[in-house]
Amino acid sequence: MSERPQNDDPDPNEAFDELVEVETDLPQDLDSARSGETPTPDLAVIEAGSRTLRAQAGPPQGDGIPARPADPEVDRALRAVEDELAGRWGETKLDPSVQRIAALLDILGEPQRAYPSIHITGTNGKTSTARMIEALLSAFDLRTGRYTSPHVQSITERISLDAAPISAEQFIETYRDIAPYVEMVDSQQEYRLSFFEVLTAMAYAAFADSPVDVAVVEVGMGGTWDATNVIDGDVAVVTPISLDHTDRLGETPEQIAVEKSGIIKKDATVVLAQQPVDAASVMLKRAVEVDATVAREGMEFGVLSREVAVGGQMLTLRGLGGEYPEVFLPLYGAHQAHNAAVALAAVEAFFGVGSDHARTLDIDTIRSAFAAVSSPGRMEVVRRSPTVVLDAAHNPAGARAAAEAVTEAFGFSRLVGVVGASGDKDVRGFLEAFEPIFAEVVVTRNSSHRAMDPDELAAVAVEVFGAERVQVEPRLDDALEAAITLAEEEGEFSGAGVLVTGSVITVGEARLLMGRG
Repeated sequence: MSERPQNDDPDPNEAFDELVEVETDLPQDLDSARSGETPTPDLAVIEAGSRTLRAQAGPPQGDGIPARPADPEVDRALRAVEDELAGRWGETKLDPSVQRIAALLDILGEPQRAYPSIHITGTNGKTSTARMIEALLSAFDLRTGRYTSPHVQSITERISLDAAPISAEQFIETYRDIAPYVEMVDSQQEYRLSFFEVLTAMAYAAFADSPVDVAVVEVGMGGTWDATNVIDGDVAVVTPISLDHTDRLGETPEQIAVEKSGIIKKDATVVLAQQPVDAASVMLKRAVEVDATVAREGMEFGVLSREVAVGGQMLTLRGLGGEYPEVFLPLYGAHQAHNAAVALAAVEAFFGVGSDHARTLDIDTIRSAFAAVSSPGRMEVVRRSPTVVLDAAHNPAGARAAAEAVTEAFGFSRLVGVVGASGDKDVRGFLEAFEPIFAEVVVTRNSSHRAMDPDELAAVAVEVFGAERVQVEPRLDDALEAAITLAEEEGEFSGAGVLVTGSVITVGEARLLMGRG
């Protein structure tokens, strides 16, 4: 019998008796991940080049992505805070230590101890999983705080309360509240607090001030030394691990898993997505060391069935407490179905299902929560005729998942890719994943200083696709125009489409150009 959980403190201390069976190395259906990048777009240039594309795209729709503040004073104040944060180390320049963030939070009274938390690491799928967890918790009348990175368009997206980004005014106020303490710590440390460390402190402070019932926190990069890892998550979630940030985290899934396993704390519950065998072994070993309970996808929970449906997919999920049939998820791709299973298990674990309670959560509440989930920039349709889809894949695993999802969900007769990638990624592996499905590819760049030069990107693309299938357009607005023109060559009812991908920044800027800002 399903029943609605009471808002009691979870008890994740149930001993896990058998940690003998390690998952097989199942094919990875991975959500396009958000890298640890700090977007630095010149929004004025983007806006100036977007008028034609905006007219073609039609009116924007609500998606939880905030626009710039309408009040000029507030907008100026927000830009001033953004400039101050941008003057610090970016998210890709790191000193692997939690010493500075711990010192700041100590002065602030350790706000991260004021609420229980669900901590999420992995390579791909973290943000989509975090948004699903948030939706489920909110549906059970809990006040949530969510911290994710990087942002698609607005920096305020990173800190959400009650499933909505905090207002620009609250973002500014939170920064001003902690700024004196930030300066104090800066003066005492060898290195100043980084962009990401200050934002993390802002999130934890905002959650405590609200106050929230539970925080859903996505790591920025890695785990052990990530700035978010000053919390002790009641539930530790590990989404699929693959190769990314290899210069920082390691060159094999096993090495990367060692770093990411650092979020698993004593007596926590670990919700483990499908993993390569060596990565799963690392996680299980860490769980044994700290007496954590483990729930594994494919063993204790998983996706029992999925069918493509209009606007998404219909799922039957097996949770820790039983089956959840006829769950509609308005997101595309098998990888999102697996993210949903992980999110459900994480929420069940938070409520004590599977240890304290042998029951399912209320099925109607679960269904309504999943039906309301959105994940901007992940297989997101921003235009029809021809259809333009945005996906923030930026590594080979994410690209493979995106290729599978767009093929399954849309069945385009001809697909044109628009790719703007960062120079520090495995661009060849990324392009090779899309080669079977892109008829042509238009290579371009976003406005980040980390963007790969279009000519260099084109040289790699020519090796993968052949010169006749590659077009170079240095400006993103021109690249979108060119791709739409190529798609329209087959006629209005041909079923051709455009997929924009390569980076969260590319997708965010494309959203603005297509009138979604």
